[in-house]
Amino acid sequence: MSKKVRTEAVDHLFEAILSLKGKEECYIFFEDICTVNELLSLSQRFEVAGMLRMQKTYLDIAEKTGASTATISRVNRSLNYGNDGYDMVFSRIGYGKGGSGEDSDAQ
Repeated sequence: MSKKVRTEAVDHLFEAILSLKGKEECYIFFEDICTVNELLSLSQRFEVAGMLRMQKTYLDIAEKTGASTATISRVNRSLNYGNDGYDMVFSRIGYGKGGSGEDSDAQ
């Protein structure tokens, strides 16, 4: 992560996130700290990353998520040249491998 992002304020935010216990607390906190559009954008990027890891095409991803090709490309760049954060999380939750993260009716 760039030094511009590693600030005391970001540390405080991450500490707050790490203090959350369960999905319901995440909903409560993130609905207060993010706008609806910010939260939906974050979740969209996460879905895009999972679909890219499942080798879905840009067209399939755009149709399923509503993401623009620019967003898909940006997420793909993070997957290929970033800090491996997506893959770290995917391996912990079993997402992005065509398994538990994918809707059962999507195939």
